[in-house]
Amino acid sequence: MNRALIVLAAVLCGFVLSACNTVAGVGKDIQRAGESIQGAARR
Repeated sequence: MNRALIVLAAVLCGFVLSACNTVAGVGKDIQRAGESIQGAARR
């Protein structure tokens, strides 16, 4: 039982960490898109 809980906790930690990286990547993409739009508007 304890081993199963440890494995489950490790898997959940992996999902949480990968989700954080995904959200951070999306945020960077949105920021770059906004900068591109600003650059086009200034021209």
